[in-house]
Amino acid sequence: MSPLSSHPTLLVFLLSLFVSTSIAQAKVPPNATFQFKNEGYYGDFLYIEYGATYRFFSDIFVSPFTICFYNTTPNAYTLALRMGLTDTRRTTLRWVWEANRGNPVGENATFTFGGDGNLVLANADGRVAWQSNTANKGVVGFKLLPTGNMVLHDSKGNFVWQSFDYPTDTILVGQSLRVGGPNKLVSRLSEKENKDGPYSLVIESKGSMSLYYKSKNSPKPLLYYTSGNFVDINNVTFEFEEDVEAGAYFLRFNPYIIARTFYNASLTFIRLEIDGNIKLYTYNLKVVRRAFVLTYSFFDRQAPRDEDECQLPSRCRTFGLCEDSQCVACPTKNGLAGWSASCAPEKLTSCKPSDFHYYKIVGVDHFLCKYTSGEAIKESACEKKCTADCKCLGYFYNRETSSCWAANELRTLTKVANSTHVGFIKAPN
Repeated sequence: MSPLSSHPTLLVFLLSLFVSTSIAQAKVPPNATFQFKNEGYYGDFLYIEYGATYRFFSDIFVSPFTICFYNTTPNAYTLALRMGLTDTRRTTLRWVWEANRGNPVGENATFTFGGDGNLVLANADGRVAWQSNTANKGVVGFKLLPTGNMVLHDSKGNFVWQSFDYPTDTILVGQSLRVGGPNKLVSRLSEKENKDGPYSLVIESKGSMSLYYKSKNSPKPLLYYTSGNFVDINNVTFEFEEDVEAGAYFLRFNPYIIARTFYNASLTFIRLEIDGNIKLYTYNLKVVRRAFVLTYSFFDRQAPRDEDECQLPSRCRTFGLCEDSQCVACPTKNGLAGWSASCAPEKLTSCKPSDFHYYKIVGVDHFLCKYTSGEAIKESACEKKCTADCKCLGYFYNRETSSCWAANELRTLTKVANSTHVGFIKAPN
């Protein structure tokens, strides 16, 4: 018996030391490192998502993807992956991955891939805005794949880091959301403000896919869609399949087929939009103009299911009554008025019950009603609950099921045919 075999603990220690030393010694070859500095002229292509200005890094390009710095407000840049070609077609080029949402960098910021294998985005003064946290982990190279996945790999080609594991509001074909990993998308705040918005798509640990609206007036996000538990969803991958016999292409968000096309749709992405809708955009290289095609919209009055835009919390902005995806009226204490973007509930001057009253809307649901069960209490108790809560702006009641929803956020109300669905909105006396 060898001395080492008689001491298995020592053998394990030496092997782990050897592996750790090998990883630590692995370096990125000097000719594979790079630094992209945010300086110089802007790109001159006019059709850019969010009306952004941009600078691109020509050394990292795999059609139709390229790395850019872009900004929508002065001196506040995002490092992003752009999808689309600056050719003669008047198509809006899209941003499909971002490194530093909510933490912009300024002029002369740098994006560096160093010899230690770390990707670093830093301001001109050296302050780090974002990094891959892969220093001295065996990385020897960086690749931008034809799928739009940016990867850092070791000497055997194994991925040490990949951008597909860090989505913002967008996922590409081949990208996954899963429990125990990247499990959500978060919307952008607005076209000009690149911060986290109020909407999120979440793969829940209970095995469902849910959509939430985060309100300043509510302690927890408000549910406006869930797939439920009839299908166990713990890992969903956005996939593209070709049916040769049918001459068609399928886009699948497992386990669901969500779109069918008759053109190659492998360059497609899913976007959680600023308004909380989910849309699919396909980059079709054979289209003469406007190469990005809207392939699918989740909340759509023409969709073959009961999900139109009225279910979107902000479809009617601050307040409004929605029917067939359209904002049709502005509820007031004097009845229904014509809707406009300025429609809003009246501000309460006091929380005292003697200083406000409720006005009634018949045949209406709040966006909470469809996917939350509500509280099983009497209608009078529902009113008392809202009256006692200064943050409650109104309550909604289903007289058939005796279900109550107290709402701290009103926004979009949906007109329904059933008159037993009623809403009561607070208004000052």
